[in-house]
Amino acid sequence: MPDIDVEPYLEALVETARDVLGAEFVGAYAAGSLAMNAFHPGRSDIDIALLCRDPLSEAVKRELIARLRHNALPCPARGLELVVYTVATAQSDTGEPGFELELNDGPAMAFRQTLRPADRPAADGTFWYGLDRSILRQSGRVLAGPPASETFAELPPEELRSLLVDSLDWWMALPGPADDQPAPGSDDAVLGACRALVRHRYGRWLSKVDAGRRLLEGGYQPAETIEQSITARSGESPPSGRQARTFQEGVLRELLAVTDRSA
Repeated sequence: MPDIDVEPYLEALVETARDVLGAEFVGAYAAGSLAMNAFHPGRSDIDIALLCRDPLSEAVKRELIARLRHNALPCPARGLELVVYTVATAQSDTGEPGFELELNDGPAMAFRQTLRPADRPAADGTFWYGLDRSILRQSGRVLAGPPASETFAELPPEELRSLLVDSLDWWMALPGPADDQPAPGSDDAVLGACRALVRHRYGRWLSKVDAGRRLLEGGYQPAETIEQSITARSGESPPSGRQARTFQEGVLRELLAVTDRSA
């Protein structure tokens, strides 16, 4: 897969957001793989958080979505995952979604828009936003605006652990094979659990692959499941559904051991 230069796209996205939001525009931040130097052409999304001063009108929300859709501003990656927050939400220490809007769209991603948190299906999970803002505080790449560490608040430890547990519960509830056959997506499930455990143990967010390697360095077992998940990123066979489930259960037990919640 050839390298993809995403910089012109990021510049155009920020320029468009400034044009639509005007004086309401505060900042733009790259999250996800772009923030953690783990962008993989053909696999990674472009994750962006925009900040505005005050709540947006529906008209402004719809204009921003229309201007940033793939058919208006072609995304050079798998897709764009955009979330807009007010400054007040970004600086709150809550795990509530609190977004103004979210947009998913791209050449390999189905179009989706959500104009308010209440419209998001519960089955899709609400834990993403608090975790993403925590990642942004630590590693957000500033495209425009003040430093991410000054803009996004950190969550209280107990609430962060609760969101990590929610994320494991969500992954484990996804339909999929639970047998001994290689399971598509199992590598993502395992490495997502690795990232949650590394954040819990060491207090730092790493990319999914780096989190897997960090656990391997520390002797975490079952090592084979982590190793298979990492090599699956390069086209090798992923772990089986049973392996992934067993691994997730082990991580979940450790997270629950320090919370008041039960499995």
